[in-house]
Amino acid sequence: MNKEELQNLRQDYSAATLSEKSINVNPIKQFDIWFNEAVAAEIHEPNAMTLATATADGRPSARIVLLKGFDANGFAFYTNYLSRKGKELTKNPNAAIVFFWGELERQVRIEGTIEKLSKEQSEQYFHSRPKLSQIGALASPQSQEIAGRDELEAKMSQLEGEYADKEVPKPSYWGGYILKPRLIEFWQGRRSRLHDRIVFKKIDNKSWKKVRLAP
Repeated sequence: MNKEELQNLRQDYSAATLSEKSINVNPIKQFDIWFNEAVAAEIHEPNAMTLATATADGRPSARIVLLKGFDANGFAFYTNYLSRKGKELTKNPNAAIVFFWGELERQVRIEGTIEKLSKEQSEQYFHSRPKLSQIGALASPQSQEIAGRDELEAKMSQLEGEYADKEVPKPSYWGGYILKPRLIEFWQGRRSRLHDRIVFKKIDNKSWKKVRLAP
């Protein structure tokens, strides 16, 4: 694809609208509405989200992770604490997540601070995973350099044998995080790039202020 073809890639959105009157006054409930509609639309992995973190001096990085729970407290996911994202979150707990449901022409942006979930919550989720996924968490030194895939597969094979008839222990370096939101933006695509953007901002750590942003 040449530069001109790339520049001409565009789509005019017309699937729905979003207004101050139609949106729920509680952004978590509004997210629940949109998330359920994404599930009903059979979007592939509707819980896939971009997680952006940054080093202590502000160098950003981003990757896709899976949302594993949400409520009034925030949005939860699980990972290796010693991964790049885990190390960055240790030094800089500010983070952002983004959901994009293209089939519904919708995007949700969430900014906030990250905290670890309790050991009990992490244990419960870890043991709810397929056994091979549990073993994979033990086998993979996430984000670290390895000599090759053979090394990874050999470790996986060894652990499969070791835990064939035993419960897999949750590694101490693996567990959950929760992003506690201070800003949630709902984006609905509209014609002529005049998209609907409604933002909720946390006030005094308890109430939400709703504003509309220009697209």
